[in-house]
Amino acid sequence: MMKRIQLVLAALLLGSLASAQETKLQVVDKVVAVVGKNIILQSDVEGQYIQYRMQGDIQGNANDMRCAILEDLLFQKLMLNQAEMDSLTVTDNEVEMEMNRRISELVGRAGSQEKLESIFNKSMSEIKEELRRLVKDRMLQDQVRNGILSGVAVTPAEVRNFYRSQPQDSIPMIGEEYEIAQIVKRPPVSIDQKLQVKDQLYQIRKRILEGESSFSTMAILYSEDPGSAKKGGELGFTGRGEFAPEFETAAFNLRDGEISEVIETQFGFHIIQLIERRGEYVNCRHILMTAKVPVEALEQAQHELDSAATLIRSGAMTFEEACLKFSDDDSKTNGGYISNPAMGGHRLDASDIQEMGEYFPEFKNLAFVISKLDVGQVSDPVPMTTNDNKDAFRVVVIKKKIPAHKANLNDDYWRIQTWALNQKNQSVIQQWIKDKAKKAYIRIDEDYKDCDFQFDWK
Repeated sequence: MMKRIQLVLAALLLGSLASAQETKLQVVDKVVAVVGKNIILQSDVEGQYIQYRMQGDIQGNANDMRCAILEDLLFQKLMLNQAEMDSLTVTDNEVEMEMNRRISELVGRAGSQEKLESIFNKSMSEIKEELRRLVKDRMLQDQVRNGILSGVAVTPAEVRNFYRSQPQDSIPMIGEEYEIAQIVKRPPVSIDQKLQVKDQLYQIRKRILEGESSFSTMAILYSEDPGSAKKGGELGFTGRGEFAPEFETAAFNLRDGEISEVIETQFGFHIIQLIERRGEYVNCRHILMTAKVPVEALEQAQHELDSAATLIRSGAMTFEEACLKFSDDDSKTNGGYISNPAMGGHRLDASDIQEMGEYFPEFKNLAFVISKLDVGQVSDPVPMTTNDNKDAFRVVVIKKKIPAHKANLNDDYWRIQTWALNQKNQSVIQQWIKDKAKKAYIRIDEDYKDCDFQFDWK
């Protein structure tokens, strides 16, 4: 059963849920390798092989693929062996937190806890028990890897040398990119609107307490938090410092199953239900509702931005000056530039802007707005939702448009720096394997004697 758990887990994590349900591994298990005190089973190799096959990632013949999988597992066990020698540890709380994070991801992919239990043919407690060891091993391996790569960096000279050493036909193409700035007007919400939302939440809370509906059902129906609403409002295990202060205070003062009063944060109004607390971590559900800005206030914001755009177009003000004077956004001190939430900096890949709108409200409809603009052209005021779910208006300008091009040191230094660092990291890892494999006790089954390994494991 452990083999089936690992296979389904791997498939779920990689989005192959349907295939995982059909996976049936028939293999007589045996130990195929030993590294120190750590063993590798035939089922470990076969499990990963089937995982790759389900994704269509098989390259070359099956035996070569199994040899490559075994070599990767040898590296993982070598790191575990080093963790034991260095007396590295992870706490039970750390393991529980990471395990619960992964369980939340699996439940989200499966659709519900009941569906996940059905796929695994085990209870949630049994699934967690199987997953706990895998998580602990991975966390120890990460510690070893981080130690190996500690202090590894690349100098500007190394970045240049790396780039110049690449064959011209191997240098990748970079898609079209933008640098975009905005001026945002965020009109305030009226007291009456806030009171109306609070009353709605109190009515929802009352219905839950009276047993008319469950908290998770009401979260699906009414919560305005798109990330958690589809999961019944569940946020997963989270530690202190990760919530808004008001939310954190309320969540950590609840008992299991208890529902809070209505709480106001910068994101809106919440009611919170504590699912479980483990030390300094809590798993909560919440329902978020936001007070809507009055139409009159939004119209006033639109009018002010229309005036600002006119001043910029006439040359009476620069965009930066208008941004400082009119914008209510934190970016106004930085020229209004929209930051890339994934990579940092101001470069936004044209192909990613649409996708970012699924996760960051600020990016919703941005691709449509800039599609109608030339570089330097200021848009008309357009409605938007800020990242804290507030209604607002903005004008945007394309400050720079970088056409699709071959990566080069002038336009893509940070990318090339990352590639150079990755190559250097790989070299450091390879040297570490060579050194440690000579000293560790390693035994490999005769069935794999013909493998053309990259390293001398024998």
